[in-house]
Amino acid sequence: MTNNETDAAAAATLAAAYAECEHIMVAAAKNFSYGIRLLAPAKRGALAAVYAYARRIDDIGDGTLPADDKLRLLDDARRDIKGIGGPTSDPVLLALSAAAARLPIPTLAFLELVDGCELDVKGAHYETFPDLVHYCRCVAGSIGRLSIGVFESSDPGAATPLADALGVGLQLTNILRDVREDLHNGRVYLPHDELEAAGVELRLDPDGFVADDGGRTSALLREQAARAEKWYAEGLALLPYLDSRSAACCSAMAGIYHRLLKRIARDPQAVLRSRISLPAWEKAYLAARSLTTSRR
Repeated sequence: MTNNETDAAAAATLAAAYAECEHIMVAAAKNFSYGIRLLAPAKRGALAAVYAYARRIDDIGDGTLPADDKLRLLDDARRDIKGIGGPTSDPVLLALSAAAARLPIPTLAFLELVDGCELDVKGAHYETFPDLVHYCRCVAGSIGRLSIGVFESSDPGAATPLADALGVGLQLTNILRDVREDLHNGRVYLPHDELEAAGVELRLDPDGFVADDGGRTSALLREQAARAEKWYAEGLALLPYLDSRSAACCSAMAGIYHRLLKRIARDPQAVLRSRISLPAWEKAYLAARSLTTSRR
């Protein structure tokens, strides 16, 4: 095989790897995909690779394997992360390695995501809000920091902590949205000391809904939503540090979760009964508005 043929084969393999990552993203990231589509193609592929590997780690933690097997797979992931940039036949790792070779993606931040998933596997509960923030930084702030590498901020030193804060806001929204689903799975993320102070015991009623305990549970969720708003206020200060397409992507992804948070604050009882979501048309509207606003 000639050098040109070898190069062409390598390029085709890499293109297929990026396509696989985008397929994973579109299939599993219903909210994030609206924002990622706004990026220029090169950055879109890179962020899809980041998402695809993050999805793989999350799937280990959320899967049905015994805890010991999950912990073993998470250790394998740690080894793979430390080896990013080396030879691999894994399409997701291949795409991620190629992206990290041309963009300042801090791939070791994936180790924090693994640490957060390990907390889930071990059934961790959180005594205080700072304990919960640590978890949020692991599982979502890490993704914010990885994304900054893809976006190539004009001032990474200023942008990185803001991306981390935005990740915390998004994860707090996830926790409030999924409170019923998590309880069904035996997981409680809200800080124990705050539940106790509010006189709330998170439990399911006979219909499988989260018991409201005389309105105390919904009142606590409303308070939690108000606090999450502060993380969005801090995190969205990131946008001026990004180019217009990256800002649009970030704004769209955050905007979808921010809209969910506002609905939770307005009607916290809704998440006690079911998992709320935005219709596709509203997500598309938020993405289009983000693109228009970023160009002004």
